[in-house]
Amino acid sequence: MAAAVKLHRQIARRRAARFLAEGPNLVEAALRRGLVSEVFATESAMDRFGSMLADVPVHLVTERAAKALSDTVTPVGLVAVCTVPETTLADVLVEPRLVAVAVGIAEPGNAGTLIRVADAMGADAVVLTGNSVDPYNGKCLRASAGSIFSVPVVSEANAEVMLTALLENGLQVFATTLDGEVSLEDADLSGPTAWVFGPEAHGLPARLAAMATHRVQIPMRGSAESLNVASAAAICLYASARAHSTS
Repeated sequence: MAAAVKLHRQIARRRAARFLAEGPNLVEAALRRGLVSEVFATESAMDRFGSMLADVPVHLVTERAAKALSDTVTPVGLVAVCTVPETTLADVLVEPRLVAVAVGIAEPGNAGTLIRVADAMGADAVVLTGNSVDPYNGKCLRASAGSIFSVPVVSEANAEVMLTALLENGLQVFATTLDGEVSLEDADLSGPTAWVFGPEAHGLPARLAAMATHRVQIPMRGSAESLNVASAAAICLYASARAHSTS
């Protein structure tokens, strides 16, 4: 169990290529993907969720031990140790139609919600780049509501390399900016598209926005000055999904 507790730290997750999924929804989603290597559960959790754990090794733990494995305020006593999927940028660039890219997104809740939105809109992949949060952070996993097990998620540290790869693989790259030269309402979304979103506080670095096929602005008719990354992603990815469904 000591090795599992260490997986709360990003450096331990990276070294072990393992992460923790907590709670029945995430554990069940990880089981469907075949990523679970072992499960820690309290007796009460086994009474409630034992039926879905028939095919994996289960270690019974005390309530105190379950709290050590948990990073939530009210743990349910069910935590799975999972293998990080071996997905690379090259893997997700095999004839993609829609890719969501988050640059420098440090808030795990926003990153997880973006992953959930991308899954809902049928995106082929999510790429986190430019010092973004670890997608296997517990809060990010919960915010994704299990979607991280449905849509490929790739971390690529070098944002310039990532954008170059997208362009070289035939995707039009749309960078969301407040001063974009193209309105979302006028953008041609019929082709394979990668949407690039930056953090709300600072936006995309100018050098990355300049690499894009177009800088696109979301029309805002109210008084709000900006949108957070998850809200912007929902609007843009929905627009692309709709365009693809009619093209």
